[in-house]
Order: sequence, then C-alpha cells, then structure tokens
Amino acid sequence: MFGNTPAFSGFSVNDLPAAQAFYSGVLGLEVSEEYGMLRLHVAGGHAILIYPKPDHTPATFTILNFPVADIDVAVDELIRRGVHPLHYPGMNLDEKGVMRGQGPDIAWFTDPAGNILSVLQQ
Repeated sequence: MFGNTPAFSGFSVNDLPAAQAFYSGVLGLEVSEEYGMLRLHVAGGHAILIYPKPDHTPATFTILNFPVADIDVAVDELIRRGVHPLHYPGMNLDEKGVMRGQGPDIAWFTDPAGNILSVLQQ
C-alpha cells in the first residue's frame, strides 16, 4: 500500500524558534519553515518534520541519530558548541559520555525541548 510513498518522520517541540536556532545554528543543519512548522533537511535528500506542541513532553527514547566518522571529534565539537552528552547512571560510559564496545560507539544529548538525540560512530 505505501511501498512507493516517500515517508518522513516528525517530532514535537515546545519552542519552535529555540528548535530552529539549535538545529540550524548549533548542529549546522539546513532548516526551513513552512506552515508554522520546521523541516530539517538531512543528507540524502530527506526531511524531518518538527512541529510545535504547547503541551510537548520529550520522548524517553532516541528520536534522531547522527552517524559520524569519528565520535570523539563529534562529541568534542558538540561540547565546544555548548551541548553536553547525557550521562546515564549504570551505563558503561567514558568521561565524555560515550558508550564504547557494546555495539557502535554512541553518545546521547538533548535538544532544547528535551528530545533525545545521538551521535554514533559508523
């Protein structure tokens, strides 16, 4: 039924201008606005919808993953830009907040709305 439909993902935020500043200014993604919503334009020609929701509750799971060639470089750059990885208690994370050796090396962080994102080494 939907095999040839170009599906896309979306998530909510409680402050659209803050989301636009974060995704564009901090993460360096191309962001466009239309109909009071944002679209993140990511590699491969895909777009992800960000929509405002006044009673937004952050997801308790990772909503967006960014594969990177070198996780240490990516985490250092996030920290330089004021974004600090999450440190989950009981998980095997190093001092930077990177979980290593249990699948791809990965670190989690949040956007201004509290949504969980990750960088993971390819």
